[in-house]
Amino acid sequence: MTLQTEYEFTLPKGYVDSEGNLHRSGIMRLANARDEILPLEDPRVRRNEAYLLVILLSRVITRLGDVRDMNPGVIERLFASDLAYLQEFYNRINGNGSSKHAIVCPRCDEKFEMELAPAGEF
Repeated sequence: MTLQTEYEFTLPKGYVDSEGNLHRSGIMRLANARDEILPLEDPRVRRNEAYLLVILLSRVITRLGDVRDMNPGVIERLFASDLAYLQEFYNRINGNGSSKHAIVCPRCDEKFEMELAPAGEF
C-alpha cells in the first residue's frame, strides 16, 4: 500500500491573480511537523494568531491553477469562503489521511467506504 501525500482540490470561488486570471484547481500535500512548527516563530503569527493559517497553507499548497509560487501573499488574496474551504480540506486530509469514510447501508447493513467531497466541491 502506498501512502497518498498529495490531494487535488477545487476552490468554490477561485483565486483571481493580478492579471485577472481565475485559478480554482490545486494540489495540497500532507503537512509535516516542520510545516506546523516553523510558522509559530513568524512575527506575523505572534502579532495575530489567525495568520498561522495563511502561512501554513502557503507551505502545503503546491499548486493553484497556473500559480506555482505559493506564498502568504497569494493566500491573503483568497476569498474568505475559499480560505474556509482550504482550512477544512487541510484538517480533513491531515486528520486521518483520507477523505474516505466508513459507511453502513441502512437497508442491508453492508459496510463500505465512500469518498465524500467537502462543502463547495461538485
